[in-house]
Amino acid sequence: MLPKPDPAGPGQESVWDYPRPAVAQATDAHIVIEHGGVRIVDTRNAVRVLETSHPPNYYLPPDEIADDVLQRAHGSSMCEWKGSARYWDVVVGDDVLPRVGWSYPNPTPDFAILANFIAFYAAPFDACFVDGEKVVPQPGEFYGGWITGKVTGPFKGVPGSRFW
Repeated sequence: MLPKPDPAGPGQESVWDYPRPAVAQATDAHIVIEHGGVRIVDTRNAVRVLETSHPPNYYLPPDEIADDVLQRAHGSSMCEWKGSARYWDVVVGDDVLPRVGWSYPNPTPDFAILANFIAFYAAPFDACFVDGEKVVPQPGEFYGGWITGKVTGPFKGVPGSRFW
């Protein structure tokens, strides 16, 4: 059974109005990730992926990610819409954040805009921001959405949401 969407106020989007299958769109939102005193990324050239019941995932241009923090991680996965993903570790000093990023080097045609851009889970980092607002990670260990006050839920990943 699908949940009842939370009401969206002025300037908010309901994740229940997002499409399925997902879509990718360029955004000029100001995206910042910080960890261990290092600014991992600071960009206004992101792509966001929107999917019903999920807060946005933000994919970031690799040339705007701090030098020497990315290491290719083992493994891959397959998304029915985006194609085959590869994973990334982030290394800041002696701190290794394993498999915190993922990318699509050869995405499907509908997601070509994502080619080589990298998305990150918010939870492992000290802070992630969208337009100056600190992000709350999407619940559930698998999901990588970033929750801000600009989106309303409920969000996939909470207990009981497996079949949404």
